[in-house]
Amino acid sequence: MAPASPASPTSPDTAATAATDATAVPPAAPPVAARRPVTTTHHGRERVDEYDWLRAKEDPEVLGYLEAENAWTDARTAHLAHLRATIYEEIKARTLETDLSVPTRVRGYWYYSRSFEGKQYGASCRVAVTDPADWTPPMPAADALPDQPALPGEEVLLDLNELAEGHEFFSLGGSAVSSDDRILAYATDVVGDERYTVRFLDLVTREHLADELTDVLGGVTWGTGTGHCYYTTVDETWRPDKVWRHRLGTAQSEDELVFHEPDGRFNVGVGRTRSRRFVVVAAGSRTTTEYHLLDAGDPAAVPQVFAERSEGIEYSLDHLVVGGQDRFVVLHNATGPEFELGYAAGPAPAAEWTPLLPHDLAVRLEDVDAFAGHVVVQQRSEGRTRVRVLTLGTDPDDPVVDDRLLELGGELATVGLGGNPSFEQPRIRVGMTSMAQPSSVYDVDLATSAATLLKRAPVLGGYDPADYEEHRLWATAPDGTQVPISLVVRKGARGAGQEGTAQPVPLVLYGYGAYEASMDPYFSISRVSLLDRGAAFAIAHVRGGGEMGRHWYDDGKMENKQHTFDDFIACARHLVAEGWTTADRLVAQGGSAGGLLMGAVANQAPDAFGGIVAEVPFVDALTSMLDSSLPLTIGEYDEWGNPEGDAEAYDRIAGYAPYDNVADLPYPPILAITSLNDTRVLYVEPAKWVARIRATAPGADVLLKTEMAAGHGGVSGRYRAWEEVAFSQAWILDRLGLAGS
Repeated sequence: MAPASPASPTSPDTAATAATDATAVPPAAPPVAARRPVTTTHHGRERVDEYDWLRAKEDPEVLGYLEAENAWTDARTAHLAHLRATIYEEIKARTLETDLSVPTRVRGYWYYSRSFEGKQYGASCRVAVTDPADWTPPMPAADALPDQPALPGEEVLLDLNELAEGHEFFSLGGSAVSSDDRILAYATDVVGDERYTVRFLDLVTREHLADELTDVLGGVTWGTGTGHCYYTTVDETWRPDKVWRHRLGTAQSEDELVFHEPDGRFNVGVGRTRSRRFVVVAAGSRTTTEYHLLDAGDPAAVPQVFAERSEGIEYSLDHLVVGGQDRFVVLHNATGPEFELGYAAGPAPAAEWTPLLPHDLAVRLEDVDAFAGHVVVQQRSEGRTRVRVLTLGTDPDDPVVDDRLLELGGELATVGLGGNPSFEQPRIRVGMTSMAQPSSVYDVDLATSAATLLKRAPVLGGYDPADYEEHRLWATAPDGTQVPISLVVRKGARGAGQEGTAQPVPLVLYGYGAYEASMDPYFSISRVSLLDRGAAFAIAHVRGGGEMGRHWYDDGKMENKQHTFDDFIACARHLVAEGWTTADRLVAQGGSAGGLLMGAVANQAPDAFGGIVAEVPFVDALTSMLDSSLPLTIGEYDEWGNPEGDAEAYDRIAGYAPYDNVADLPYPPILAITSLNDTRVLYVEPAKWVARIRATAPGADVLLKTEMAAGHGGVSGRYRAWEEVAFSQAWILDRLGLAGS
């Protein structure tokens, strides 16, 4: 159950929350889920599921069981209430609660967000540009008062606290201002199922238009002017499959279907080129993409395909103007797995794209952004992220006159582009962070590469990055592959034992390993509470992610999925073998697809860990991938395989799926956290997993915590989110033997 909202953010209610009656006696034993076997047969393989009945979300018996699990979790963690409150206060004390993001310029305004002490949510604001030639963002005075405008002429566009009032859950989706700067379209979700309602606010009159769009995925993309916009909706499996055009002043029922994708493997999305010349409709599976262009100024435009889809070919594009002529830069894998940057005069097949940056097996090109006079590429090599700037001349047939890498950040830093919405901007916004360095925002001059630090995320209470040390370690997987580990620990935490050798410390090892998502080094204020108690924190950059390039992803998916689990176990054993920690004081942590990783390593190497935290975990992968009616399933075939149609895929997934491989093993203590309204990983997966572990491995210490009013991202509101972080951290510290520190 989600904790009650604190009456005051300075004194949260961190006591047990599952029991509705404060005088209720805590349970003496965990709930026992009834076994009601359901037998299914696929490819001649018979499979029995005793807990499938738990998927009946609206059934009072199911809700009662989840509440009973919450009550048991509260009872088992009641001794950590004081520690939770302490961690919460530490996070709060280190956070500058009234703060301002670095303003970003869009046309005639600087846009920014604000946060306020004592409020769960922030506000989005803007101020007018006073000097069109000056691209230096305005910054608030050092003595600005929290309850006053942060900048002269401040206009509050949305106060999210007002929008969230009366809702236990609130999330702002996409928001966008029309190109005449007058109408704000914004999307809200008050359930957690990521189905948004879009409303339109006249920023001059402060009145909402009558228009309202429901069941929208995210937000809208404006055409030129104020008259029309585009949005995406989902099908019955929650797959984004349609793009619609809405004309202001008309009912949603009159909206025009612009694009429909019938292939269940493909998702669609809509956006706009930075040049504002084109609206772009993208259709993509895990392995194949196709883009369509529409004239942004034409409210009746028909999509024109840029390059027809070809199985296995992925590409993305942006529009630019060279020598007064339209051109496109195309990032694609038609010539190799690590991608090439191509160049085209207009819609054309891949064979006609001219190379600007040829394919290089040692360099993964990840993204491309076009500006007036420059093209900026994000890339990575040897696990390091970099930003590359191409300067353009005036020859539309030979545009690049300079190619350079930005020298920003060290070997252990993560560098990437921030918000850069304006085609004409002479500077780009770049972000940098590391395990010890708080996130920093820079403006980099595109002509000179000179970098100006605009803001470093404040960490109150005297935090000094010099008090912490960062390391890049390498573990050896069973097949000989070298797997990188990023680690941070407070200086002196390892002490010195006999003959000056460093001593092992409690350690948290985080992992994900799917979808080519790179878990690059990053800073976290809440993590300081672990580090300052003597724990180390490490990220295992396992295969299935994209940290080492596309090949790293390919080598951790489909038939290679076992590599992900092998890598994580190898990292855990390496940290023990090298004296960084001991197995009994090593807690593994991961969420979503990283939760599948947690469940798999719990089955395959329970002795390697002293505890496991699995957040919204994808632990019943075989059941979900066998059900094509579920959200995401068909689109996931290229990631995991199709066990319904392919016996080999069935056997492969059955071989590692955590739920199917639960056995009478000496599991370490496990904390599973889920959300009732999650549409990505259904709550029933961890609920069934926990029930089966309890029934199969007597004495296993496994807890289930279900947020009863949240989605895949957990609870909403920063103070409630801090409470959730404090809950899991207190449990982790207890497992690490640091609960009393």
